[in-house]
Amino acid sequence: MKNLKGRAVFAQSGGPTAVINSSIAGGLIEALKQDAITDVLCSLHGIKGVLTENFVDIGKENMSELYALKHTPASAFGSVRYKLKDRSVDDTDYRRILEVFKKYDVKYFFYNGGNDSMDTCDKISRFMEKEGYPINVIGIPKTIDNDLVGTDHCPGYGSAAKYIATTVSEVRLDAIIYESPLVIVLEIMGRNAGWLTASAKLSEITGYGADLIYLPEIPFSIDKFKADVKRVVDERRVCIVAVSEGIKTANGKYVGEDASQTDVFGHSALGGVCSVLKSAVKSMGIKCKAIELNILQRCATHCASKADIEESFESGRQAVIHAVNGETDKMIAFKRVDGNDYKIECVGLDLSTIANEEKKIPLAWICDDGTNLTDDFVSYALPLIQGEPDIRRENGLTSYAKLKMIPFRL
Repeated sequence: MKNLKGRAVFAQSGGPTAVINSSIAGGLIEALKQDAITDVLCSLHGIKGVLTENFVDIGKENMSELYALKHTPASAFGSVRYKLKDRSVDDTDYRRILEVFKKYDVKYFFYNGGNDSMDTCDKISRFMEKEGYPINVIGIPKTIDNDLVGTDHCPGYGSAAKYIATTVSEVRLDAIIYESPLVIVLEIMGRNAGWLTASAKLSEITGYGADLIYLPEIPFSIDKFKADVKRVVDERRVCIVAVSEGIKTANGKYVGEDASQTDVFGHSALGGVCSVLKSAVKSMGIKCKAIELNILQRCATHCASKADIEESFESGRQAVIHAVNGETDKMIAFKRVDGNDYKIECVGLDLSTIANEEKKIPLAWICDDGTNLTDDFVSYALPLIQGEPDIRRENGLTSYAKLKMIPFRL
């Protein structure tokens, strides 16, 4: 809707990234410049903060600290994993959100998150339209999983990929110092899409890469894994394995699934793949170490990609520009511009085409034996990890954003 004037609310949701705060910083700083936006608020802990009227006043923050968000990991305004029910089943939350939006004269709502967050964004937008409430709703993407459809890549992926590639090389350098055979298994995040694990391929550029890379896009076999490991150990003595937490057997069972535990979205808990594979290797009489990277891959701002930071900041900025220009029910996406040099532009995509969908690695980019990737993946991913950020430091350590977090009061 065009010509809206009122308050803007930003919120963050889902698992954080090294640059999710850069995205929201771009949005907050741009929103403060817009005449159509009377106040800029942040909802604490995602959509739950809207439901409880838990807002902070961004207009009272120091601009220098808002810019410092570009190099601050995690979600500065808190996150949440909260699933809105289908409104045909229970519209209680929707009506409460509408009540709050009316009370605070909210005309712009920005939700910064991944797949489930875009679903929430789409649901809110459609409900407000049905109720006739004038508001522009825009999704700001983030996910280290890189699995949002419609966008060339996701803010957060480049930094996580850079961290993983760097870690694989450093682990290999440590592993080769001894004479005895050794296998090291690194478990990397990724439920159904292997983009993060695939980034281990980039470690080859240093000369110290992974030997075997297993993605959830290809059915996994323990017997084949053991044969692959034996071949590499016989040839090279040391075998570095990068494996997705979401690898599945041919019958679709997650190798590391714990079906007894699920999150609020109904996803089975994953983890422990590296332990399963460690046991398999040890049964062959070969020494093995297991490393689960876990949250380190999403909070390593010290190893962030400058390209990722700047693109993330721009995605937040463009979200505000698109909203003020009258767009709604959109997610900001990156479109790679054709040409010899890497360049992207920001476009708005319909949320309905994105929510609850997953983008996976093209099978053509996976080698025939399922243990590595082609150079097409390298060409795709390499531009995303470029550049070293100019980080604010104090006493040799990163100086993170220090926000006042002053509650907003009507």
